[in-house]
Amino acid sequence: MTRRLNLGKTLTLSEKVEAVSGSVVAGRVLNDKNTYNQLEDIHGRMSEVHSGDVIVGALGHRNALHGYEGVLPSSVFAGSTSNLLNLGGVIGECTSFNPDVGPPFELEILGQVLVFPDFQSRIGKPANISMNALSDGKTNWPPVVYVAGTCMNSGKTAACCSLIRKFAQSGLRVGGTKLTGVSLIRDILAMRDYGAEWSYDFTDTGVVSSTLESAPKTARTIFGELATNGAQIIVAETGDGIMGEYGVQAILSDKELMAHSAALVLCANDPVGVAGGIRDLSEHYGLKVDVVAGPATDNQVGTRFIEREFGVPGINARTRAEALGELILEKVKAKMAVRK
Repeated sequence: MTRRLNLGKTLTLSEKVEAVSGSVVAGRVLNDKNTYNQLEDIHGRMSEVHSGDVIVGALGHRNALHGYEGVLPSSVFAGSTSNLLNLGGVIGECTSFNPDVGPPFELEILGQVLVFPDFQSRIGKPANISMNALSDGKTNWPPVVYVAGTCMNSGKTAACCSLIRKFAQSGLRVGGTKLTGVSLIRDILAMRDYGAEWSYDFTDTGVVSSTLESAPKTARTIFGELATNGAQIIVAETGDGIMGEYGVQAILSDKELMAHSAALVLCANDPVGVAGGIRDLSEHYGLKVDVVAGPATDNQVGTRFIEREFGVPGINARTRAEALGELILEKVKAKMAVRK
């Protein structure tokens, strides 16, 4: 979460903490866990966390069906306790949890991290991940392939990566992004591994966890940055699900954002998810799904159902990556031809 701040290993702390989203704080871990017990560093490497470790994260909220639900604390100060809400370093007050991940790590807050951005100044400023964040760029964005899912862990990142690889191999300069969710750099690093020249997520815009209010602005900022860099096509994952609480709905209902869509990929875990996803996207947003991917297409059972009941191709990103890429690449080329 703090990757844009270039923090050193030795930090200056303030006992007073600004209880606002994005405030960077240090905390000491108070307990051990056997599950969901890692923390991602600024390079994307996962390290196991143990009682007594001192970590840095940022205040925020989380609303994950398969993880933790937590809120931004109303008051934070040196000596208060809080919880680690995700692998990326979101710190807040846990209100409920999925039994698969167990109770969260408890943290003793040591203070707010101070940074010294002014030349020769010894007066520190309370660190926030909004510092050094991306600002608005170009508005003439390239075509966008949106990859949405029925929930978390529905195969969205795998679909994004297979598309990015195909686009890059075809000679296109690809930008990858994750527009919504809770801070974690893992997915956009995977996009880079598969051929994206640039990849950003909402944390690069100073957002801890996306919301209905922040999601459209975040998308515009990232699309602008990718356009400025020279991206010819953008592959955009919407984290969590189309009915989740991270602002996916605000993106799907934004006319300007969706006007740049070259294709819409829906990832789902099962046939019921496919049926509900296709219906919801059509009825609420007037959007047509171009292809279904995810676990619902893991074999011919789900694929037959999808194609028979909805007339939409079902193509698995892991076993038929080339076919998925070819289908969407043709739609991208058609969008580019219209824009000329």
